[in-house]
Amino acid sequence: MKELVSTCCECGKDIYCLNGFFNGVLTDDKKTLCYDCAEER
Repeated sequence: MKELVSTCCECGKDIYCLNGFFNGVLTDDKKTLCYDCAEER
């Protein structure tokens, strides 16, 4: 199951929940990042 959860706050890429697992990173200040942008930080 693939469900749209949010968008990356830096690049605007869609972030999905895949089979119950969040496919991104939630920062301490409650912003969502895709894995690519999280690696760059």
